[in-house]
Amino acid sequence: MNVSELLTNLTQQGVNLWADKDKLKINSPKGILTPQLQADIAARKTEIIAFLRDNNHNSSDTATGLSLQTIGRLIGGYCQRMPMDFKSPIINPQVMAKQLKVTFRPLPKGFKNKEKEIEILKFRGELEQKLQNQGVQICSWQEATREFHYEIPIPLVKWNKSMKMRVVKADVNAVIDVERPINFIGKIKSWIAEKYYQISSHLSGKDKKVSVAKIAQLIGWAEDHAIQRLEDPTSTQVILITELDKNFVDSQLPYEGKIGIGINTLVKTFSEIVIGVSNTHISILNMNLSDSVFPREKFDNFVAKSLIPKIYVPIAPLPISQFEVDKYEPKQSNYAAKLVELSKELATTGLYPSGFKLSEIIKRKSHRDIVDSIVNGRTGVSYGFVAYAEPPQYVGTVEISANQWEDLLSVDGFSNNEVRQNNIGRRYIKTKIKDKYVYKQIPDIWLVCSRSGANKTALNLERDIVRMGLKNQLCLQLPLGMNTNEVDIKPSYDTYVMVAIALATALYTPQLIQEGAPIIHFHGYPSRQWFESHEYYAGVENPSVPCGTYESGVFNFLNIHNIAENNDSKIALASLIEPDHGTNIITSNLEYLLTRLATGIQQQQIELGGKYFASLK
Repeated sequence: MNVSELLTNLTQQGVNLWADKDKLKINSPKGILTPQLQADIAARKTEIIAFLRDNNHNSSDTATGLSLQTIGRLIGGYCQRMPMDFKSPIINPQVMAKQLKVTFRPLPKGFKNKEKEIEILKFRGELEQKLQNQGVQICSWQEATREFHYEIPIPLVKWNKSMKMRVVKADVNAVIDVERPINFIGKIKSWIAEKYYQISSHLSGKDKKVSVAKIAQLIGWAEDHAIQRLEDPTSTQVILITELDKNFVDSQLPYEGKIGIGINTLVKTFSEIVIGVSNTHISILNMNLSDSVFPREKFDNFVAKSLIPKIYVPIAPLPISQFEVDKYEPKQSNYAAKLVELSKELATTGLYPSGFKLSEIIKRKSHRDIVDSIVNGRTGVSYGFVAYAEPPQYVGTVEISANQWEDLLSVDGFSNNEVRQNNIGRRYIKTKIKDKYVYKQIPDIWLVCSRSGANKTALNLERDIVRMGLKNQLCLQLPLGMNTNEVDIKPSYDTYVMVAIALATALYTPQLIQEGAPIIHFHGYPSRQWFESHEYYAGVENPSVPCGTYESGVFNFLNIHNIAENNDSKIALASLIEPDHGTNIITSNLEYLLTRLATGIQQQQIELGGKYFASLK
């Protein structure tokens, strides 16, 4: 195998290599670099470095001229000071599939006696085969689980009850189960387990946090949800196969009516993903609350483009520890004021339905505590985001020549072919625009946005708007004087998406953001007929990764570049489509955005849910 073939093989598996002076730098997904591969790379290090330099080769080149790792590290705020290492994002479902390990939970006794159960059983078998065909590792239940022994302390008496169960190992990405009926005895056991958990929680103290695994131990003996059989519920997703809910996928039912159905389904089954099955269609549901439905003849496309990406990148909030945290004065921000104005105007569009508090829909304390741990303390869920990007901030020359680029210094953690810095630490990027390489300064990005869980159509200037920054790392500024004990302040799930859109717009369509730009996201789509002259969209064929993930930020970055690459510079509006999720829109003018949205609503060309998604293909 020659060097070119070796690098191509590594690239297809998500490995990124680049030359930094005389050193070979490598970033790889876990488990890819076997001892043999490491030995091959080490033996040919000099040859590989020479090849990379001579060919200006980048092992993950995109249409931007940038590697996926560079894009990911830019939008993720990578810096050497941070203990967290940013992995290279993978956006190819075939490569994602090869990283996955999935198991199917054994069927309950007596299953397949009913017509709907026979259909689910048939689908289950086909799904296992199609996942295998895509490269997913399917583990038997015996291989994927281990026997776990533990003791449950009995309150008020000094006695422990020994228990054992088989739990799914933490390195398994997903366990696929079928919906299991709960009989009368099961309900009694669940009631007893819940009462026991409440008493145990009370005796241990209100302020003492209990891990998800510990909660599962305390109530798992009486529960038949797959989540109670997981070694680590934060690393293994539960996917449930059930009968297709015809109401949920009914195109005539307004999206607001589907929210209750979707949320109750997820909570009732305690699953991250629910797959609905009939003999003609397949639906998929997660916390994005997409109402996507696929014909059975598109089964392969459903697995590759929708299911595998959701397993590979589960929805997870960004911890506040990933940000450099500070304060700001919202009353002194023109952009915070504009965001409040945008918020109020959006109330009339109907694109932002009311969210909900988790405590209102999850009645059992044990289940609330499990969800609380998984969502990192967030108390509610809302739909969409609203943000206002400030003008990009530059220091010195915005664009330099190729000769000036050669005089710049390397930046730790980045390929020297893609990112360099001058003597005052301002970073420059070598990127491709319409087949021509340009050398642009990477600006500091700042935007104001709604805090996670806020009412997007009634933002309070002093407590609902945070300021997000992307400099050498992610920054988060909280409103000055706000009591964080009274208000639930958490970074938005869509942080990566917002900063990616703002940064890509500054690099590729600067006219959209040079005076600031409103950005919105809603869980629906415009029809193709809505778009007017100089309004463009991209992203329809992307794999449907969930909201807020690292990969979703990368896709939005690439979507902006795609629009700039394929259209003239007179871009008035960019619509970035996220399959199974919704739409992001950025424009240069608040009044223009509001006018266009009002027109779309009036002419029935914009709607929540997936009604108009097919028209965009």
